[in-house]
Amino acid sequence: MAAGKETKKKRNIPRKDTKQEKAEEKNIDAANHIAAEELVAAEVEAKKEASEEAAAPEVQEKEVTETKGGIVGGEAPRDEKKKSEEPLWAPKTELGRKVLNKEITDIMQIFNSGRRITEPEIADMLLPVESEIIMIGGSTGKGGGIRRTPSKRTTRMHKSGRRYTTSALVVAGNGNGIVGLGFAAGPPAKHRELMEKALQKAKLGMIPIRRGCGSWECSCAKPHSIPFAVSGKSGSVVIELKPAPNGIGLCVSDEVKKVMRAAGIKDIWSKTRGQTQSRINLIKAAFDALKRLDRFKVQESQLKSAGMVEGKAE
Repeated sequence: MAAGKETKKKRNIPRKDTKQEKAEEKNIDAANHIAAEELVAAEVEAKKEASEEAAAPEVQEKEVTETKGGIVGGEAPRDEKKKSEEPLWAPKTELGRKVLNKEITDIMQIFNSGRRITEPEIADMLLPVESEIIMIGGSTGKGGGIRRTPSKRTTRMHKSGRRYTTSALVVAGNGNGIVGLGFAAGPPAKHRELMEKALQKAKLGMIPIRRGCGSWECSCAKPHSIPFAVSGKSGSVVIELKPAPNGIGLCVSDEVKKVMRAAGIKDIWSKTRGQTQSRINLIKAAFDALKRLDRFKVQESQLKSAGMVEGKAE
């Protein structure tokens, strides 16, 4: 019998990256090398300047000497007056106008009336806001392992090539019972704008939380921990937060510590299960647990014994 023809094997030629894909990868790598402190510093400075100019008293009219016109002791030119009188923040809502006019001077007035923060500048004017970036991304290190980055990159395959999306997670709070969490996603080229967007979302989503001393080992009636055990869930991650005695510290992971510091919690125990390597779900589960502290009805006798405080403590 005649031998059959040998079938030719197909050659697997690897696909080369396009110029657009290479440029996007360079932008992402450059953005991830930026330190987290530098990203937050520019945002915090800009917000401080906005709050200082909005909260400053009305500019007094100064005596101006005009050499050309020969007028001494006259008013300032109109153009300079307009520039000095125009505030940097122009509120768009009724709540923002009340805050700017100092009709509302405490953020707890907003929460007690059942309202929500409608503009991020409201939080800047009423609170000393501090923010931290959650390190949710990672890249492979030289000797193995993961090098954590402030942003997470995801890739989806399209018929025209790869498409990248960058996401960021920021926690903001006053360190005294008020905390918020913000998540944002967008194109990799706009890394700084993405961080600022996540920070604004964290300010808009701020909530007051309950604090107290619910540990039977302490019973000091001071708001250094949480008043009772509570659990939160996000995706497959479940975290259980338990009150701890004074001096124990934050017995949680490094990224969850950022949430607890922003909320003003100093001592806590935790227990987690699920895919905790997914840091986004882990942080969201911890924030969900802090939210659920407000769902329990507590008697007045328990309020005093646990030293429970909701929101800011004096």
